[in-house]
Amino acid sequence: MQFLWPYNLWLLLVLPLLPALYVWLLRRRGRRALRLPSVHIARAAGGPHWRRHVPPALLFAALAVLLFALSRPVAPLTLPWAQTTILLAMDISRSMRVADVQPSRMVAAQEAAKTFLAEVPRQIEVGLVTFAGSAQVAQQATLDRASVVAAIDAIQMQYGTAIGNAIVVCLSELFPDHRLDVGEMTYGTRRARSLDERAKAEGAPKAFTPVAPGSHEAATIILLSDGRRTMGVDTLEAAKMAAERGVRIHVVGLGTPDGHAVLGEGAAMYLQLDEPTLRRMAEMTGGEYHHAGTAEALRSVYQHLGSRAQVSRRETELTALLALAAAVVLAGAVGLSLLWFGRVA
Repeated sequence: MQFLWPYNLWLLLVLPLLPALYVWLLRRRGRRALRLPSVHIARAAGGPHWRRHVPPALLFAALAVLLFALSRPVAPLTLPWAQTTILLAMDISRSMRVADVQPSRMVAAQEAAKTFLAEVPRQIEVGLVTFAGSAQVAQQATLDRASVVAAIDAIQMQYGTAIGNAIVVCLSELFPDHRLDVGEMTYGTRRARSLDERAKAEGAPKAFTPVAPGSHEAATIILLSDGRRTMGVDTLEAAKMAAERGVRIHVVGLGTPDGHAVLGEGAAMYLQLDEPTLRRMAEMTGGEYHHAGTAEALRSVYQHLGSRAQVSRRETELTALLALAAAVVLAGAVGLSLLWFGRVA
């Protein structure tokens, strides 16, 4: 255990004086009681003798805890994961139909995502963002796992791969006050001018100060892709936006790093996983990069991401917790005094 204000520990030296002060007050009260009328003596002596010492003892304990709290103790605690929202960003481009991962990349990704949902604590909200040539929210973050599973099962594959768009859409869900607009970022000033009236009506976007990558513990993004960006917002530009907001992006690469062509729906699809960019995206945001070449490997990656989200051991300041405990004990002392003696003794 460490202390942010260790010099306040000297205040604990006051504690031994308090019992001595209490004994002195009791003796002084006893001498005064000898001069009181007999009715007051009887009233003071009523009830079990030990009761009169309980409220002062509780008061002493509360003061001791408060004095200790003034040193601002910090201790490593194993706590439930602080994150409250996870957004799954899944690539639904046509290349996900390829069967190099059995029974297909898409089916393997869907099953792995469902396994992940079973691993994540129930108190954490999970949402789904799908992307191909564009990105959209398939299911807003919710505690209802059935709704997320239904959205995963309803995926329809499309053309194109806009990884950057998926990140921006995720960020717009996590930070609605920032009013991030994928269209404006994609189409530039012309699109911005068309949104001018709406922006004036809604007011200016909420300003934010960039924070350290990975420092926003209330949310994270898990992105799966089997290719490289072909359109939309630049991937690393979007990753920089996430890093500035402290949001981690864990990336799962499902594809062929060296690249080859297969025939799909009568047309050649060139498959190449852009590992350098995806790995860089994870590094920029403080996340992890995993490559999964088989369905079993993909399930293992998702299980790893789900299980590591269970607990987090971190340095936690105990001041507020100790102050709350002291307040409860103090309230108990006052309550018992009023109950037994009809006044705060």
